[in-house]
Amino acid sequence: MLLILTLVTTALVVLALAGYLSAIAWSLVQTRRSVAAIADGLEAVAGHVQPLPEKLTTINGALTQLLAGLQAADRHLGRVATVFKLG
Repeated sequence: MLLILTLVTTALVVLALAGYLSAIAWSLVQTRRSVAAIADGLEAVAGHVQPLPEKLTTINGALTQLLAGLQAADRHLGRVATVFKLG
């Protein structure tokens, strides 16, 4: 009787372990697919971002010119405020 209980218990433990290992294997396969999709997405992003440095240089130059114009307008408005005694 003890032998039968031992074999049944052992079989149940082995089945439980096999079930958990199967679940872990399935999760790892799903994770692998997700990581592959993320890697593909990152490669696409890298392709879109590659021309960014030269565009940022152009934008920086335009913003520098805009800054000069805004500073000139600020000076003019400062003089107008002085004339009308607003500041």
